[in-house]
Amino acid sequence: MSNVAGKAYAMNVVTPSNPKITWINRLVFMAARGVPSNLMGLLGLSLIHFARWVIIKPDQWPDLGQGKQTNLKNDYVLFCSNFNGTWDQYIDAFSDGIPNGLNLFWYSSIKYPLSIPITPFKNYITYNQIGNDYYYNATPGSAQRDIKSCIKVYDALLGLEKAHATQSAEEFQKTYNAALLNIQGDLGDPGFGPVASLDTERADVHRERYVREQQDTFDSVRNAAP
Repeated sequence: MSNVAGKAYAMNVVTPSNPKITWINRLVFMAARGVPSNLMGLLGLSLIHFARWVIIKPDQWPDLGQGKQTNLKNDYVLFCSNFNGTWDQYIDAFSDGIPNGLNLFWYSSIKYPLSIPITPFKNYITYNQIGNDYYYNATPGSAQRDIKSCIKVYDALLGLEKAHATQSAEEFQKTYNAALLNIQGDLGDPGFGPVASLDTERADVHRERYVREQQDTFDSVRNAAP
């Protein structure tokens, strides 16, 4: 069982919800989707990859061979998220970024203690969190900022490729310098993931082999050219 893949952590929290007031949560979720500015405190947290709240009714649980659930009296709120950093960092950032929003999102959850003070909130999440049997992450060695930096550098290279085909040497030099200045903060080493996961190490090994193969192919083509 592992909630960690490289730099990323996957969290799943299932909390029982009072069915008499679950409809209030549905309205809150609709308002959050309709007016995203209400979530600016959350959207500004660059460590978050994904976060979602889902309401599950008693008759909506999947039947995986165990039979339909017939003895459930509560609705349930499922919270799923992927983020960078440690569990504590994430909960602290969440509680500090949108404390009132969290209180609304878990409004109908039974025995929800509010997001502040932080210790009861962390205890609540701990007691209701479900560990992952398997967690797959397509880019285990990269955080959200790493991915954004790669995309920015890639776009800059495409722009330089087009400029090189049409500009003089003097013009291209200016274009190159401007592009380099724009992406200089995105050229750093992304660093290593947590020691708790070997996925990043394996990804680096496979990536190194791929890069070496590509370089060997390039060298062969270059040496064969007249």
